[in-house]
Amino acid sequence: MPRARNKADLLKSATDNYAKLMTLISQMTESQMNTPFDFSADASKKEAHWSRDKNVRDVLIHLYEWHQLMLDFVENNTVKKIATAFLPTEYSWKTYGAMNLMFWNRHQNTSLEQARHMFNESHAKVVALIDRFTDEQLFTKKYYPWTGTTDLGSYFVSTTASHYDWAIKKIKLHCKRVE
Repeated sequence: MPRARNKADLLKSATDNYAKLMTLISQMTESQMNTPFDFSADASKKEAHWSRDKNVRDVLIHLYEWHQLMLDFVENNTVKKIATAFLPTEYSWKTYGAMNLMFWNRHQNTSLEQARHMFNESHAKVVALIDRFTDEQLFTKKYYPWTGTTDLGSYFVSTTASHYDWAIKKIKLHCKRVE
C-alpha cells in the first residue's frame, strides 16, 4: 500500500499492518519465539537495530515507546499548549539511536506478555488519536507550527504503518532463519 495521504488511508494502513504484525507473531513457532534474533552473519545488516533487538518483546517495546513519543508530542502541543519537539530534548534525529538503546535498556525486565499488552493499548490510543483529526489537520504541511516543515500525518505514518512494516520485515527474516 502506498504511503497514506488522507485520514482513511492512514487508519487503514495502521490497522492493516498492526493486524499483519500480530498475526505473524501469533503464528511463530516455539523455537522462533525462544531463539534470540541473530543477524550478525549478514554483513548488509549494519544498522544498530539489527544487533539491538534480540526478540519479539524488544520489537514490541520499541514500537510502544515510539507510540509514547507520538502521544506525548500531540498532547503537549495541543492539550497542554507546551511547545514540544517530537524527540526528547536530549536527542536529535542524528542521535535517536541512543534513545532507542535507552528504550531497550529500560525494558529488559519487561515480559513478552507485558510488552504485548502495552503495545496493544498504545496502538489503540494512537489510532483513536488519529481519528480526532481531519484530513486537513493531518496532511497539510505546516498546518501546526510544531510539526515543522512536514505534516502531522507523516508522524503518524512513521509511528504506525511504516514502523509496523519494519517490525514485520525483521520478524519475518528471523522466522526464515529459525524453523
